[in-house]
Amino acid sequence: MNYTVTPNMATTQGRPYTINLAPQSRAEEIIQNLYMLITTPAFTVSLDRSFGLDSGIIDKPVQVAETLFISELYKKIGIYEPRAEIVNISFTRDEANGRLIPRIEVRIHDK
Repeated sequence: MNYTVTPNMATTQGRPYTINLAPQSRAEEIIQNLYMLITTPAFTVSLDRSFGLDSGIIDKPVQVAETLFISELYKKIGIYEPRAEIVNISFTRDEANGRLIPRIEVRIHDK
């Protein structure tokens, strides 16, 4: 089964996104881990400075940022959540506010 992860999951689900310390399923745990990975800037986690995404991508031109972001996602998901396989990455551009919003579709591996 495929799942979608975005940094604005709270607004797409219609409720605030909260961390569940006791996920009810393996899929919920993995999706939560991916959400944390894509919303955490690298170098901000005390005992694991490489966790999260490079915030330097933000200042790049849109086409460059997309390419760097995709590369970073493949690398970091491979390291931090190998139970998920990226199926597709797409972006929504909010030109008026200068935002690039990724939409990551993943497949969760069985055991």
